[in-house]
Amino acid sequence: MTAFTAISGPQLMQGFRILASGGVVMDIDRTMLVQMAIFVFLIVVLSPLLFKPLLRLFEERERRTEGARTDARQMQEKAENLLVRYQAKLEDVKRIATQERDRLRLETLQLESKILDEARSATAKFVEEGRLQIGHEVGKIRQDMSLVSQSIAREIGSKLLGRRIT
Repeated sequence: MTAFTAISGPQLMQGFRILASGGVVMDIDRTMLVQMAIFVFLIVVLSPLLFKPLLRLFEERERRTEGARTDARQMQEKAENLLVRYQAKLEDVKRIATQERDRLRLETLQLESKILDEARSATAKFVEEGRLQIGHEVGKIRQDMSLVSQSIAREIGSKLLGRRIT
């Protein structure tokens, strides 16, 4: 048996006709039986040694990958829930801080108003006391001036008249 045999033109044409008709030309002989035996032997031997471990490895990898995806999805959902809760609490804190700031501003305005009212009242009282004191001092000075003016008038009159005026 040679690897390559010469094929004549009519044989080639017959082969093309068979192939074109959809049929397969196959010689069943000892080589095919040997090849089938080798194939079955390799399946029997390699199945537990190679194929089944590889399939288990692929299944384990798929299981771990799917588990990691599930864990990642769960962590993503948890992170989204935490973010929503964080934003809600942040809004609450901002609202409370705004209310507290407004309350403190109102208290400060009220305290400022009270302090200004007290200062105005104290200033008005101080000014009134100063006016009263000035009024008393002016009255006293007028009395003193009246006495002094009478004395000066007598003196001037005495000098002008040349006698003593009583």
